[in-house]
Amino acid sequence: MENHTYNSFTLQVEGLKVTEQSMYPVFIFFLVSYLFIIFANVGMVVLVCIERSLHNPMYLLFCNLPVNDILGNSIMVPKLLADILVPPSERLISYYECVVQAFTTHLFATASHTVLMIMAFDRYVAICNPLQYATIMNNKMVIKLTVSAWGVAFVLVAVLLGLTIRLNRCRTMITNPYCDNASLFKLSCESVFINNLYGLSFTVVLFSSSIGSMVLTYANITAVCQTSKNKALNSKALKTCSTHLFVYLIMLLSGMLIILLHRFPQYSDYRKLCAILFHVIPGSLNPIIYGIQSKEIRKFLSNQFHIGKLKKCYLCL
Repeated sequence: MENHTYNSFTLQVEGLKVTEQSMYPVFIFFLVSYLFIIFANVGMVVLVCIERSLHNPMYLLFCNLPVNDILGNSIMVPKLLADILVPPSERLISYYECVVQAFTTHLFATASHTVLMIMAFDRYVAICNPLQYATIMNNKMVIKLTVSAWGVAFVLVAVLLGLTIRLNRCRTMITNPYCDNASLFKLSCESVFINNLYGLSFTVVLFSSSIGSMVLTYANITAVCQTSKNKALNSKALKTCSTHLFVYLIMLLSGMLIILLHRFPQYSDYRKLCAILFHVIPGSLNPIIYGIQSKEIRKFLSNQFHIGKLKKCYLCL
């Protein structure tokens, strides 16, 4: 008969299965990735704050992405790094810490969709209603969109985790590299039908709203670009929308791959790796993609580079 430990406040995390030979290369890879994510995303937020030419709705809404990437990776990667260096039996986490980690992980994933949805709305207004853009996308609207993106994500995830923490626990093993809702409610010996039903509804509503808004937005943008003879408008639309769409597709495909691998238990190790990369890859690529695409950001960095060179040359004289 299986031994049960009821409502234990100390849980064990299965973590990544790494060999002794690959332990340090894997640790260094995730450490370098995490440091880059923090440096690049904090740099992007600071840059938007200090550079007046970037004080417009597109970049103010974009700031939600690096903030979300910093939040999502900071709650998961440091614990993952610590667990890689210790034996599986010593990978422990308190129940409350696990709940916070699960909440933040799902908030990160949900906000990734809602933030990109409000950014799509901004692009729609800018391209389809350029004459009314300044009137519609004022500071008040930017605040409303930002609060809506985070508020909707917070409420959806709060209900998701609320249904889970009501359950009594009879197991202590988190079968994942980090805590999430599924690994938490699997600790229970009670019926999790409501959890599965809400989780499925949550996923369907989020993905349907996200994909539907993107299809509708880009269909209207495409229609406007096809009827417009303004080459400058079309070129700007292509640049800004291709960047936004590329970031969205990276996030969407990463999330769908994790959901798909859940259906194949034999590939659980690949699912765990994909779950980690869902945090790491978008967090690493988002600042690079937007930095390369944005003429204003490139110009600012170029000016800073030239100023730095001039100061260096002056000191050498």
